[in-house]
Amino acid sequence: MVTNRTFTMIKPDAVSNGHIGNILAMITNAGFKIISLKLTQLTVADAQTFYAVHAERPFYGELVEFMSRGPIVSAILEKDNAVEDFRKLIGATNPAEAAEGTIRKAYATSMGENAVHGSDSNENAAIESAFHFSGREQF
Repeated sequence: MVTNRTFTMIKPDAVSNGHIGNILAMITNAGFKIISLKLTQLTVADAQTFYAVHAERPFYGELVEFMSRGPIVSAILEKDNAVEDFRKLIGATNPAEAAEGTIRKAYATSMGENAVHGSDSNENAAIESAFHFSGREQF
């Protein structure tokens, strides 16, 4: 099922490096409409819950520490074929492998600090959006 919404976070590395405006510009220039947007910070418990799917992976502790170390920007985006199109826009997890013109090629500093999160499925987009935004924050 193709939906027209996805979820993203601008991660602490990109926020602390001053890339919020440029990343949001890339998103809107790619035809996405921002439905919900906020600057917030995940607690350790929030990050553990959000990334629970990775709890058994060796990088889980580092991921939780990284994602809770500073502010993030969370957003719900709208566009036809949103999940797939946004995954193309953000690029490969490893910025060295990301295509030119992608967010991660432009702003990620490493595989672990890769600037942005993008939902990997329509189902996860809905779950992740609900985790970060109440119903009255989604327009």
